Amino acid sequence: MALTLDTYRLLGRSGLRVSPLALGTATFGTEWGWGAEQDDARKLFDLYVERGMNFVDTAPTYTNGSSERLLGQFIHGHRESLVVATKYTTLRSPGDPNSGGAHRKSLFASVEASLRQLNTDYIDLLYLHVWDFTTPVEEVLRGMDDLVRQGKVLYVAMSNIPAWQVSRMQAIADLRSWSPLVALQIEYSLAERTGERDLIPMAREMGLGVIPYSPLAGGVLSGKYSRDDLIAANVDSGDGTRKAFNLALGTLTERSLAIADVVKDVAAEQERTPAQIGLAWTLQNPGVSATLIGARTPGQLEDNLGALEVDFTGSQLSRLDEVSKIDLGFPHDLLASDHIRAVTAGDLKIESRR
Repeated sequence: MALTLDTYRLLGRSGLRVSPLALGTATFGTEWGWGAEQDDARKLFDLYVERGMNFVDTAPTYTNGSSERLLGQFIHGHRESLVVATKYTTLRSPGDPNSGGAHRKSLFASVEASLRQLNTDYIDLLYLHVWDFTTPVEEVLRGMDDLVRQGKVLYVAMSNIPAWQVSRMQAIADLRSWSPLVALQIEYSLAERTGERDLIPMAREMGLGVIPYSPLAGGVLSGKYSRDDLIAANVDSGDGTRKAFNLALGTLTERSLAIADVVKDVAAEQERTPAQIGLAWTLQNPGVSATLIGARTPGQLEDNLGALEVDFTGSQLSRLDEVSKIDLGFPHDLLASDHIRAVTAGDLKIESRR
C-alpha cells in the first residue's frame, strides 16, 4: 500500500511518531570524498522539512563532525517538531582509547559533544553505534537510563550489534525498570537480507522498530553501476570514490548487480526509478519503522521521497524476493520444514493471531 507524506509511524513500542523515510546526514560535508557542501546540505534539509518529514539521523563522527555541526545550524527554528537521532561509540579522538567504545565515560563525553555540535539541549534518539564486545551491558543500559532521567536523551536504541545481546539488554531493562530500547538500526536492503534471520524477528518480538541503513546497497540498487565497474575498478586505488568504497565493502558484486537488474525491470513496469523501488521494498517489511535515505542533491532527495507512492503487485514482490532470497540457516530452515510441522502438529490446523 502506498504511503503519503503525512503518514507517520510509531517507533517500536514507544509513542514517538516518525516519518517512514528518515533523512540520513552522513552526506552533510565532503570530508569523506563525497557528499554535499554546506549550502547544498541546507537545501536538502529544507526540502525534507518542507515536505512534512520529521526524522533526521546523524553521528558525531560522520564527515569528521561536519554532519552534526551543519545539522545543528539547520535545525534552529525547527527543533521542537523534529526527531533528531545521533549515536556514540566511534572514536572521536585518535590516540585516546576512552574517546570511543560503549562504556560510560565514552557515552557521557560523546553525548555532551553532540549536544554542543547540534546546539540543542536534548537528543531525541540516541543509538549505541557499534557494539564493542567489552563493555558490560548493565553499564550501557544504566548510563543510557541516567541520561534519560537527566533529560539529555529522550529515547535509546541500538545499532550494529548481535541480536542476542539486544534481546538480553531489553530483558534486563524491563526487569530493572530502566529506559527500554525502542529502535534497532541495521543494514538492510534487497542486497543485504541477513537481518531477516534473527535481528528483525527479534526486534519485532522485543518491541524495537527497525531502521534500515544503506537501503540501496551503497547506490548499487539505484542502477548507477554496471558489470564494467567490476572489471575496471581497482579496490586499492584509494581514490576516495563511492565506487571504490563499495568495492572494498563487498557491496558491488555479481549478485547485487543481478538484483539491481530485476529492480530496474520492476521500476520500468511501475514507471518509477530503481531507487524508489529499492526504498519502497524495505518499507514492505512490517518490522521496519522508517528507512534511512541519503542524498547529495535535491533531485536525488525528491526522487527518494517518491518511494512512498510505490504500490507493488504480488508478482513484482515475488520476483524481487526470488532474486534476493537468502538461506535462513539453522534453526530457521529446520523449524519451517514439512518434517517439523508434521511431528509437532500432525494434521491439526493451528491459527496464530500474533
